[in-house]
Amino acid sequence: MGTAITAELWADSPAQAEQALGLVMDEMHRIDRCMSPHRPDSELSRINREAARQAVPLSPEMARLIDRALTFSALSEGAFDISFAAVGQHYDYRTGQAPDTDTLTQARAAIGWRGLLLDRAAGTLRFARPGMRIDLGGFAKGHAVDNAIALLRAQGIRHAMVSAGGDSHVLGDRHGRPWSVAIRDPRREGGVVAVLPLEDVSISTSGDYERFFERDGVRHHHLLDPRTGESARGVRSVTILAPDGLTCEGLSKTVFVLGPTRGLALIHTLPDVDAVVIDDQGAMHVSEGLAQPLTAGAAAAATTSRGDLAP
Repeated sequence: MGTAITAELWADSPAQAEQALGLVMDEMHRIDRCMSPHRPDSELSRINREAARQAVPLSPEMARLIDRALTFSALSEGAFDISFAAVGQHYDYRTGQAPDTDTLTQARAAIGWRGLLLDRAAGTLRFARPGMRIDLGGFAKGHAVDNAIALLRAQGIRHAMVSAGGDSHVLGDRHGRPWSVAIRDPRREGGVVAVLPLEDVSISTSGDYERFFERDGVRHHHLLDPRTGESARGVRSVTILAPDGLTCEGLSKTVFVLGPTRGLALIHTLPDVDAVVIDDQGAMHVSEGLAQPLTAGAAAAATTSRGDLAP
């Protein structure tokens, strides 16, 4: 999935721990084989090759994920849109490549979640127009972490943390005390802006520092606004807390595109969801449910050097 996978857990024996960790890593590799846009034999690649020509049969897992993605697209009025990949494929953040004006205009015309024709009864997906593509990069890691936590629960594990890049889930507490999760400072290497004491929750951070290049003083990053095909502006990072990783990851991308005011307004309509937004001036905006925990964590943040989502 193009990111580091880590897990920490307490088990009754070394053998149980090794078995549980093996299940976690096997599940991560399975999801990568299915949902990677870089593997020509993945289910996602097959969809992108064929769905503009015909309805493509989906695995039940893929059908559920695309259904959830469309739900987030409707909720966000298109701020979250997995069809952003029509433009996203033309960016290369390692080499500093961005689409030229003509390419961007043509690719942007293929973006639009309403053109993803999911037949829920038949379990198929068809693209409404040529040039459409989908990418689950804003979704699959949260799904993988959710699945890993479910596997650990099934093994009798009650205290654990699983992380895939900026997406984590803490199961139970850290064997007697809360998990301490730091939110990275988007502009200061090794710095943090807040530390949260957490139990039994998913947390996801999306930041403009993950994959980017700068040109003429402008940062081009991977969090694209589906409406423009260009990097979303006005925000440096968004952290979401929610019961599950899919919700966290979908909303972190959504709020990043919507910005602090509209993004937090949306968060306040959703039960059991909180957010921390760092805007493009470095100011912190928090949802109502996190105001007190963040105030308490400010002193710890000043002396903590842990990275993004570090337990």
